[in-house]
Amino acid sequence: MRLLLTASGLRNETLRDALRDLLAKPFESANVVYVPTASVAEPGDHTWSVADLSRLHGLGWREFDILELNGLPRRMVLDRLLHADVVYVGGGSHYHLARSITGNGLAGGFLEALESRVYVGASAGSMVFSRNLTGRSADVMGDAADLRVLGATTVEPPFGLFDWYLKPHLYSPHFPERDDAWADRIAERADFPIYFVDDDTAVRVSDDKVDVVSEGRWRFHP
Repeated sequence: MRLLLTASGLRNETLRDALRDLLAKPFESANVVYVPTASVAEPGDHTWSVADLSRLHGLGWREFDILELNGLPRRMVLDRLLHADVVYVGGGSHYHLARSITGNGLAGGFLEALESRVYVGASAGSMVFSRNLTGRSADVMGDAADLRVLGATTVEPPFGLFDWYLKPHLYSPHFPERDDAWADRIAERADFPIYFVDDDTAVRVSDDKVDVVSEGRWRFHP
């Protein structure tokens, strides 16, 4: 399994090079499918989502698909994932994204597709692999209100691949509260490992190897 779990997409050359290495062929010879599902649960200005999509599109793919996970037949969704070389899942509400995957019965097929494809996550798209994505972790992270606004009090982790949790946007000007003191408070409450990553950083998973690629700053709390 090849995953590149970013905070804000492919913002720098180091992250783009990491994707090239995982893909092992030129972008112009590959198909990508972009999944915007997490973004639709976020209110307000979506310039950030448009910028992410445009940045990805600008890499010059052979084919660029856009796939919403809700409202389509399950087989259609899985067939379009299988048609892609790269599955790119964008940011927004990780709770809405997780509930869309589990609620539509996509988890098993999604993981099967990823056995032979590269996955890139941005923010929410990077957060759904932890088995610690639960109602309890929402309390630990201080974002239980984001779950309640969806009419839920708990969430089922759709994949449950890793013990560690990824928390994005450390030091981001768009999230000014996410500083070292914020990370320390969360780490003190958590009983599971956490990667705190800034917007120029990704956690890379290649088979059984996990490492960090970055032009920015990050922290790991075991």
